[in-house]
Amino acid sequence: MRLTSATGRVLTTGAMAAALFAGSTVAVAAPVGTGAGDATASQGSYARLHPLAELSARRLATADLVAAAKYGTGSPVDDSAREKQVLDAVARAAREAGGDPEATVRIFRDQIEASKMVQRELFRRWDAAPSKAPRAPRAPQERPDLAEVREEINRINTDLVRGIVASAGARTAPSCGGVLTAATAHVRHADRLDALHALALGRALRSVCAP
Repeated sequence: MRLTSATGRVLTTGAMAAALFAGSTVAVAAPVGTGAGDATASQGSYARLHPLAELSARRLATADLVAAAKYGTGSPVDDSAREKQVLDAVARAAREAGGDPEATVRIFRDQIEASKMVQRELFRRWDAAPSKAPRAPRAPQERPDLAEVREEINRINTDLVRGIVASAGARTAPSCGGVLTAATAHVRHADRLDALHALALGRALRSVCAP
C-alpha cells in the first residue's frame, strides 16, 4: 500500500441540492417564499463550503494510510504530541491569514477525531481478519511511510486552513447547516465513500457551522 496509489481513490434536500451537485454554476430556482437573492446567496455559500467537505474527505483518505503505517508497530492511534503540533500550526496559519484561530482549532479537533475514528475501526477489522492487515515492507501489501503520509496531511491542512478562513461568512450564515449538508452529500456520492468514511466525514465537519 503506497501513498500515491492509496490516496488516489479519494482525492479526486431537494432541487437545490441537485442543482448544486451539477457544479454550483447552474441557476437554482428559488423555493416558494424566498427571493432570487437568497438562492444566489446559497450558491455562494455552497462554493465556500464545498471545498471544506472535499478537503475533509481527502484528509480522511490519509487516515487509512496512517492506520496502515501504525498497525502492528505498537504505535497507538492517539498521538497527543502530533495533535498538539497540528493544532498549534493551524492556529498560527489562521492568525497569519487573518482568520479566527479558535474556530480553526475547533474544526481541526473534529478532523483529528474523525481520522482516529477511521483508524480505530481499521485496527478492529485487521485484528478480526489478520490476513487483510498491512504487511511489512516488500510484502504483498507494503506498509506506508508515516513521515511521507504526514507530509501529505500537512499539505491538506494548509489548504483546509485557507478554506476555513475564506468561508467565514458562509460558516456563520443561518443557511450553513443546509448548504453544508448538500455539499457533504455531493462529496460522499462523488468519492463513493463507504459507510465508515461517510460517517467519519460527518464527524470531521461537525463544527464547521458556527454555533
